[in-house]
Amino acid sequence: MRNFLVRASLILLAALAAGASTHAQEDEIVANLAGGRAIIHVANDAILFAAIEHPLESKSVPPRVAAIDSRHIAIFFGASEWQVTSQPRPIRLDRDIPHFGAIDPRYASPGGAEQDLEQIGVAFLEKLRPLVSQLHHPIELKSDEPLLQIVLLGYAPRDYGPEIWLIEYQVEQNSAAARGNYLQTHILRPRFTQLYPPEKHQPKTIIEVRVPSDLQDVPLLGLIQQNAPAIARMRSSDPHINKVVELIQKGEAQKADPVAAGDFLRAALPLLAGDAHFFLGSMAENGRFDWIVPPDEPREKIKTTEDKNRPPDAPTLQQKPKP
Repeated sequence: MRNFLVRASLILLAALAAGASTHAQEDEIVANLAGGRAIIHVANDAILFAAIEHPLESKSVPPRVAAIDSRHIAIFFGASEWQVTSQPRPIRLDRDIPHFGAIDPRYASPGGAEQDLEQIGVAFLEKLRPLVSQLHHPIELKSDEPLLQIVLLGYAPRDYGPEIWLIEYQVEQNSAAARGNYLQTHILRPRFTQLYPPEKHQPKTIIEVRVPSDLQDVPLLGLIQQNAPAIARMRSSDPHINKVVELIQKGEAQKADPVAAGDFLRAALPLLAGDAHFFLGSMAENGRFDWIVPPDEPREKIKTTEDKNRPPDAPTLQQKPKP
């Protein structure tokens, strides 16, 4: 439902037990929403990824990105940050990422995503479940509208190559008849949609995800197809950028030189974003991350138990941007 995404926060009331008392006290939870656009170009031997912020209201949070494992990163949209009024630190889904080791056979999903993706999806399901379960008042969501969306990109195991998935989390509410308007809210298992690679013989081009889906801005691919004046100027000023655009138009974006593709996006993103914040980075097939335009907000390093045992050369999104 559109109203949910137009608001930047969702007030949830959670009944908390007060010791041995028979009375419950109410604690307020705010779900801060992230809106915007993710733009991804799978080039030759690298994936270029970007996100443009589209604030839903004054307290919106920007799209955030995190390393999920050595092969994947995620961009978070929707209810990606939760604030409990009694706690000074917000709960951010892009922090304290679960550790993913060997594939657990319990996460097999017949007819669904691969086991490694299912394991990632279920891990975030478990992070959401205790938050969503505290929602006891109606939320206005369409039946097919997700509470949280994760754009997962990276390289699949067994030399499958680059992949992009959209992971969506929906909720359902049921009335507890004995308690009047008191609702029980459940988070559903994630829904996986493969965005890349496309079906056989389909063009390989730029992928764009929008939250909310009815953003009015023309997609980057649309501007390329229209040969918009700004795109035409970039093409005429740099033959390497012109070659990237030609390959995108031919449906052969995967053949583009990653450095030239990065230059193209670096030039195009300010035109798309206007005054909005954006970031741009790249991920190589060996798992290396590089920022081309880092996020504006401080990239706070969160220490975890896993960090203490983390190899010095392990991939990270905390690298300094290029000069």
